[in-house]
Amino acid sequence: MAKVSKAPSDGVFAVLPLRDIVVFPHMIVPLFVGREKSIKALEEVMGQEKQILLATQMNAADDDPEPGAIFDIGTLANVLQLLKLPDGTVKVLVEGASRAKIVSFTDRPDFHEAHAVALAEPEEEEVEVEALARSVVTDFENYVKLNKKISPEVVGAASQIDDYSKLADTVASHLAIKIPEKQEMLATLSVKERLEKAMGFMEAEISVLQVEKRIRSRVKRQMEKTQR
Repeated sequence: MAKVSKAPSDGVFAVLPLRDIVVFPHMIVPLFVGREKSIKALEEVMGQEKQILLATQMNAADDDPEPGAIFDIGTLANVLQLLKLPDGTVKVLVEGASRAKIVSFTDRPDFHEAHAVALAEPEEEEVEVEALARSVVTDFENYVKLNKKISPEVVGAASQIDDYSKLADTVASHLAIKIPEKQEMLATLSVKERLEKAMGFMEAEISVLQVEKRIRSRVKRQMEKTQR
C-alpha cells in the first residue's frame, strides 16, 4: 500500500514573512520574494520538501521584521513552484494548507524559523452553517457585480464549493478589506463566525458601492444636461 505523507500538525517550520497579503488555506498564490532571509527560507523548504509557514508582518515597510512584528497566526503552505528571476528575486507559487499558530521562534540566524502548531476548526451546527453559506454566496454575487475588480468566474467557483470553511476563506481572500481585517478572518477558527464576518464586511461594502454607483450616475446625468 502506498504511504500517504501527512503534514505534521506541529513542528519547526521556516517562516516566510509577507508584506501586504494574507494567504488563506486552499488558496494558490504567486509571491515575489526578494529578501535574502526569505529566499534562504524557501530554499530550505524546497530542498527538504517541507511546508513553509506564511505569516504576515504588522508593518509592510519593515525590511527585516523582528519576531514580535509578525502576526502569530499564519498559514502552513506547500511550495508548488519556485523560479529564480534574472534580477535575483524569486517567484514562488504557494498553496495554503492549514491555519497554524506560532508558539515561539528559534534562534536560527539565516532565516526566520518557528515552532508552530496547526489549528483545528471547532465542530458546529451544520444546518446553521449551511444557511449562512447560502447567504454568503448571494452577498458575494451582489458584491462582485458592484465591485468589478473580481472576475465573475470567481463567483461561479465559489457557488460550487461545498466545503464551507473553504468558501469562507475564498470569499475572505477576495474582499477589498485591510490587512488587519483579513488577519482577523484568518485568526477566526469557527467557520460560522468566519462566514458571519464575511457577510458583515460584504454588506457594509455593498452599501458603500451602491452609494458610489448612485453618485456616479447622478454626476453623469448632470454632465449630460450641461452638454445639451
